[in-house]
Amino acid sequence: MIKRRNLHLVILAILILLTSCVSDVEPANTSGSGTTVPASLAEPYQADEPGTTSIPVAPSAPDTASTPGAATSVHEMSTPGIVSRPDEAYEPDMPSSSGLPPENGMVFAPDSASLSGTTPETSGDTASNPDPEPDQYTLPDGFVYVTDIIPTAQLEIRYCSEDNFVGAVIDGYEAPKAILAEEAAWALKKAADILHEKGYYIKIFDAYRPQRAVNHFIRWAQEPNDTRMKEKYYPDVDKADLFRLSYLAKRSGHSRGSTVDLTLVDISTGEEVDMGSGFDYLGEISHHGSPLVTPEQEKNRNILKEAMVEAGFKPHPKEWWHYGLKDEPYPDTYFDFPVR
Repeated sequence: MIKRRNLHLVILAILILLTSCVSDVEPANTSGSGTTVPASLAEPYQADEPGTTSIPVAPSAPDTASTPGAATSVHEMSTPGIVSRPDEAYEPDMPSSSGLPPENGMVFAPDSASLSGTTPETSGDTASNPDPEPDQYTLPDGFVYVTDIIPTAQLEIRYCSEDNFVGAVIDGYEAPKAILAEEAAWALKKAADILHEKGYYIKIFDAYRPQRAVNHFIRWAQEPNDTRMKEKYYPDVDKADLFRLSYLAKRSGHSRGSTVDLTLVDISTGEEVDMGSGFDYLGEISHHGSPLVTPEQEKNRNILKEAMVEAGFKPHPKEWWHYGLKDEPYPDTYFDFPVR
């Protein structure tokens, strides 16, 4: 009898304990379908506050512009050793302080690249990317033939002949064409229109110049015995000093596509205007403001200079024929597609 009573007490204690546990259980909700859902899962979705999204963000891509050999657009290419050009007085060509240019540290676009192309891995090997045939040739995006914009412009592309300070056709000049970046060509048209109203056509001696042509000048400068054109083009300057005196440079503004060498032609006579010295005469008489020219020759130079400056160009202080666009579109890119 006692054992049975003890058993009842144990059972009663268990029931009391179970009742206490059940009262502590979290009440359940039901979904619309009648399925029992724990209350902790039935709460409505709370979106993250703006700027605190919980969606993981993919890691940003590496900065290819600062990675040697990485592909970038041509006009954004970066090569170790390149320093951006500071704002300073006009220096379209950048001579080496030692007289001869270094072999590296140059950004340029290869002949096969358009403005949407890539940075070349090598600067001298063009065999694997041969130039297209002439009948297939098209200019890179952003470049135009000057005569398509200025039909009255006359051309005398000296580097496509032997009549230049080297005395040979220069590398990269396959046809006597004048090519410029489109912005430079339209600015030049503005100058040509101003000059036409004053009775002049423009005659172009050089416009865009491939980097390979500049390299040709460098090789020529390293041959001290080749002075066959000295009497005509640099009689008063030692060939070894042409780089030091800034007449030649390792990087030319022409290769950026917005520099042009030109003179005036009198519409009434068809003759070139007397500027006091010829194109590419490397000496003091070719400098702006030179005391070696007559007042009439200085006046003629100023007619050209005033029109070019009004159109947005800057004069080269040592070359009356040389003008570079102030707001050039490719200030840090040196192109190398051929002139054809």
